[in-house]
Amino acid sequence: MANQKEKLFSDFPAVSTEEWMAKITADLKGADFEKKLVWRTNEGFNVNPFYRSENTEGLATARSLPGEFPYVRGTKKDNDWYTRQDICVNNFKAANAKALDVLNKGITSLGFSIDGDDVNAENIRTLLKNILPEAVELNFSTCYHKSLELTKILVEYYKESGADLLKCFGSVNYDPFKPLLKKGRDAEGWVEKAAEIVKAAAPLPRFRVLAVNAHATNDGGAYIYQELGYALANGNQLLSALVEAGLDATLVAKKIKFNFGIGGNYFMEIAKFRAARWLWAEIVEAYKPICQNDCPNKSPEGICLCAAKIYAHAQTSIFNKTIYDAHVNLLRTQTEAMSATIAGVNSLTIRPFDETYKTSDDFSERIARNQQLLLKEECHFDKITDPSSGSYYIENLTKSIAEQAWKLFLETDEKGFYEALKAGTVQTAVKASADARFKGLATRREILLGTNQFPNFTEKADGKIVEKESHDCGCPKDAPYLALPTDRLATAFESMRLATEKHGAPTVFMLTIGNLGMRLARAQFSSNFFACAGYKVIDNLGFETVEAGVKAAREKKADIIVLCSSDDEYATLAPEAYKLIAGKEHFVVAGAPACMDELKALGIEHFVNVKSNVLETLKMFNAKLGIN
Repeated sequence: MANQKEKLFSDFPAVSTEEWMAKITADLKGADFEKKLVWRTNEGFNVNPFYRSENTEGLATARSLPGEFPYVRGTKKDNDWYTRQDICVNNFKAANAKALDVLNKGITSLGFSIDGDDVNAENIRTLLKNILPEAVELNFSTCYHKSLELTKILVEYYKESGADLLKCFGSVNYDPFKPLLKKGRDAEGWVEKAAEIVKAAAPLPRFRVLAVNAHATNDGGAYIYQELGYALANGNQLLSALVEAGLDATLVAKKIKFNFGIGGNYFMEIAKFRAARWLWAEIVEAYKPICQNDCPNKSPEGICLCAAKIYAHAQTSIFNKTIYDAHVNLLRTQTEAMSATIAGVNSLTIRPFDETYKTSDDFSERIARNQQLLLKEECHFDKITDPSSGSYYIENLTKSIAEQAWKLFLETDEKGFYEALKAGTVQTAVKASADARFKGLATRREILLGTNQFPNFTEKADGKIVEKESHDCGCPKDAPYLALPTDRLATAFESMRLATEKHGAPTVFMLTIGNLGMRLARAQFSSNFFACAGYKVIDNLGFETVEAGVKAAREKKADIIVLCSSDDEYATLAPEAYKLIAGKEHFVVAGAPACMDELKALGIEHFVNVKSNVLETLKMFNAKLGIN
């Protein structure tokens, strides 16, 4: 068999990179290789159209094994992860019943969100009744000011329950910088508070109580390298400050938990999690945390390599989710979940697809839960550790993202993450990225299916939006510092379309005439263009004359008439249509014909084409039609 394989490969002589490049250059027929085929990413580096084994030579990412420092390929030798579902606790008895129910449906990790005013020992006992803390990852989130009290209550509860404290695992989401990031309020005295909560949680060695909520920047519109770079700076700020305050580096490192978001850039997200493990391991190792146990996973110098293992939770991003055509969110969350689980996260939350417009119900929560279970039970993602390893493409992405994130980490860490937040450096950078993405969506360089491309023409969303309850934790309302942006990518498009729904949809009529192929293509393009604002679109097979088309449009009470034809025919058809319409309806030419300047000189104002800013153009028409 081995001989047959050797013979098989010998029948196909190796092709060198130079030969590939020569073939590509010939096929490009003089076009610039860099401009045509090299992708300049938002992350600040170039991606080539192909990679070969020589591109992985010398890469540190390709040398280690799963479970080995610096953990590029995983912090453990298997790829199982905790399937997490989050529960917003309004009624503690009901939340307990729900938790027990979902634990019987495949969930292995629970996240409880508790109002600060409700944090007391009795409520916690009610919430955790009949839940075995040694068998389920239990995660808790509450008001910033009540996290310490909650931690102390949990420690006492676990002691009283008789549970084996070495087997209890989970987290308290205490984020010292959350007030700054989310509300623009200072976090004075955070070092002392963080130190106190670490000490309080010491009896629970597998409980992590210092949260790096990187998903906040992800949800704010940050690029991948920013999410990772700022997360590392955040984590190192916690580690360095608490070590300086006298705490043991090993203890502090083992109390930090990273909560990442997952965006829609499939391969980049895989690389992000691999790079995160690698870079955080290098940061922690620099502190020389000493291992006090007889552990096989320590260096010859006695350095605790377990402390260098990142604990990474991931949750699907809200930034790219939509209200319109919301079931597309299922596709988005599924590919995001695949990125995270292929990359080897410790736990995962898939947010329900309807989270953008209402409090999720049993159906959407069940679907979100089953999305993870499918990856385990049907796709067996938990059976293969780091399947992306060795991919020339992903190994190079890992290296490139690591380099960009590390550069940002060093820049931020030089000033200090806390000081950078107070100066607004982080928030301003994330906002700039979000603004660039908003512009990309408006011009269709970034696509959200159902929002700025191929919308559902007849969908109405106003009736399905349910106002969610807001929780007031009693924190002061003053906000002297910048907060992260909160708009989703689709927010502006959705606001515009909701305004159209409330006003009543205007009618857009496609006056198709002339060249069959061009008129059909341009009518389809224009129909999708105007449907993004929720306009009623009337398409047509074609008219013999412009006069017949204008007459038909008026019979349909059109507000906008779009002329769809070929560039050559526009020179005569557009002036004729413009004269017949005579300003009674808004007139639009589909395309960017060579005679555009001449048509503009006649008074024709409106053209829609692939270079149009979809959002601004539709806002302009809304204003002209009295929609606000």
